Amino acid sequence: MRWVIYGAGAVGGVVAARLALAGQDVAVVARGAHLEVIRRDGLTLRQPSGDTVVKLEAYEHPADTGKDVVVLGMKGMDTEAALVALEGFDGPVVCLQNGVANERAALRHFADVYGVHVILPASHLAPGVVVAHCGPVPGILDLGRYPAGTDATAQRLAAGLESAGFVSQPRADITRWKYRKLVLNLANAVEALCGRVDGLDEAVAPVQAEGEAVLRRAGIDVATQEEEDRQRRGDVMRWPSEAERAGGSSWQSLARGTGTVEADYLNGEIVLLARLHGMPAPANETARRLVQRAAREGRPPGGMTPREFLAAVEAVTLRTIDRP
Repeated sequence: MRWVIYGAGAVGGVVAARLALAGQDVAVVARGAHLEVIRRDGLTLRQPSGDTVVKLEAYEHPADTGKDVVVLGMKGMDTEAALVALEGFDGPVVCLQNGVANERAALRHFADVYGVHVILPASHLAPGVVVAHCGPVPGILDLGRYPAGTDATAQRLAAGLESAGFVSQPRADITRWKYRKLVLNLANAVEALCGRVDGLDEAVAPVQAEGEAVLRRAGIDVATQEEEDRQRRGDVMRWPSEAERAGGSSWQSLARGTGTVEADYLNGEIVLLARLHGMPAPANETARRLVQRAAREGRPPGGMTPREFLAAVEAVTLRTIDRP
C-alpha cells in the first residue's frame, strides 16, 4: 500500500516519517520552503528518543505521486483546494484532520472516506522539521468510515499505523469521537490569542462549555469526556519530564506567520450549529473573530491576556442579549 500524505506539517509529517521508518511506501505532498528542505535534506523527525532524518519522496502536486491511499493532513481551510487537486483519484481518502467538516467535504468528491480521531501532540515551526512530543508511543489514531462503519480498508489502515508505533483501531462510530475532539480543539484559538499563561483555563472554560451546549441543542451524539475519551487516552502517551510544547496548531500558525488559522472549522463549526438551531454562541464567535484577525494582521501568539479575552466575550454576550 502506497501512502501519500497530502500536507506534511506537524501531524502529517510525523505520520509520514514514522510510516517510512517502519518500511512502508510513503510519499508526501508539501509546499514552499518545507518542500525544498525535505527534497534536499530529508524530513527531520524530532522525538524524545532523539532526531532522525527520513528520506522521503516529496512532491508539490498529488497528481505526480502515484497513490493507493491519500491522507489529508492540511488544515480545514485548505481542504477544498486539495480535494479539487485530487480529482480523478478513486481510492480511499483519510482525513487526518481536526474538525468535523473535512469528511463531509471529501464525501462530495470520493466514495471511500475515513475519519481519524487525532490525538498526536506535534509541532512544525521550522522547514523540514517536525516534532513528536510523546514517546515511545507518539499518538492515538483511531479511524473509521465516514459517517459510520468499518471495513477491510479501515483494518489495513489501522494495521499500517500500528506498525509505525501508533495506537490505532477501527471504530464504527468515529464521528462521535471527532466531535469530542472538536470540543477540546475549541481551546486552540484562545491559547493562540493568550499563550500558555496563568488564567488560560478560565478563559477556555466558557468557550468549551458553550460548545457542549450547542452540540446538545443540535442533538449530536458526542463521545463522553470522562467515561470514553479519558479512558481511551489512559496512560498510552507519556510526555518526557523535560518536554514542553509552546502551543497547539493555531498557536503554531501565528508563530510561523502563515496568515491563516483553522478557527472557522473549529469555533466556527459551533457558531454555525448555534445559528442553525436558534441560539447564540458569543464565546466561540469572539474566539473565531479575534484569532482570525490576529492571523490576518501577522500578530504573534500571546497578544492578549485571558482577562482581556473574557472581557471581549462579555461585551459580545451583552450585545447579543440586547439584540431585538
